[in-house]
Amino acid sequence: MRLPQRSMLMAWLFGWLLTCGGVAAASGQVTPATPPSNYIGQEIPQARLSGEGTYTWFGLTIYHAQLWVGQQGYRGDAPEAASFVLDLRYARALDGKKIAEASYDQMKKIGVGGEGQRQAWLATMLQIFPDVKEGQHIGGVQVAGGGARFYLDGKLLADVPDAAFARAFFAIWLAPASTAKSLRTALLLDAAPRP
Repeated sequence: MRLPQRSMLMAWLFGWLLTCGGVAAASGQVTPATPPSNYIGQEIPQARLSGEGTYTWFGLTIYHAQLWVGQQGYRGDAPEAASFVLDLRYARALDGKKIAEASYDQMKKIGVGGEGQRQAWLATMLQIFPDVKEGQHIGGVQVAGGGARFYLDGKLLADVPDAAFARAFFAIWLAPASTAKSLRTALLLDAAPRP
């Protein structure tokens, strides 16, 4: 039996790990930080870093995640109450189709939306998410009142006014049912509102 080429094996491996979950190495503390891109400051005046963590799988770093919130913080019971930004800096090249499919699989695992909704959301994500190279950022904005916006390295990719989609998408990382529990904890470290 011939072994697959290394690139085919790596593509399969990363597709699998994105759908199955991995281990999140949390930073454990929040230090003052400047947003990695101007779009965060434009979306959230007085943005502050709530928390961050690195998502790894068997020692392979996949991405580093940061959650940026405003003065109103993040409310798990009403995530659309205030805008927030989830910024992912990829540690390796990944196919946009795999990112969309992995997001769909995670939505299914945590039980958000019906199958028809998830299929529609998958179609949307397949249109939105590009292939990424090592070091690139994809940022997702939960828009206050509902909906989401997505950025690639600070440049607008898409504006999705579907509030149910936005809630389901960000639930992958922030809902109690998230499969990346330690990353969720790290992201929400300093998410409480501030006076």
